[in-house]
Amino acid sequence: MTDSHEYWTDERCFITEWVNDPRHPGASLARARVTPGTLTQNHALSVHEWYIIESGQGEMHLGGKPAFLVYAGDVVDIPAGTSQQIRNTGDIDLIFQCLCMPRFEPACYQSLEAQEPEHHE
Repeated sequence: MTDSHEYWTDERCFITEWVNDPRHPGASLARARVTPGTLTQNHALSVHEWYIIESGQGEMHLGGKPAFLVYAGDVVDIPAGTSQQIRNTGDIDLIFQCLCMPRFEPACYQSLEAQEPEHHE
């Protein structure tokens, strides 16, 4: 199934699913849009992912290593299980393709951010 409409995610970015079909489990392709100043949620996927930067600029945090800058034309290789997040450091939207192999499914996503403790009275 492919939803070609952009939608907001808990990851703090907008996503447009271009290719994500259970009949073709080998790969999926989505477009991410991160607004200026936004830092996406720290997370890991159980699938291999590549970010293909289209426009804007950002600071990539990958696997606990020192952050590095990314610009249009850069490709970031993100092995399965690697922590990742990206901050838009520019004044225009940071836009990139997200290529996943095998295809992305919601069960692939794991938030690595601390959860707020439940409040019990």
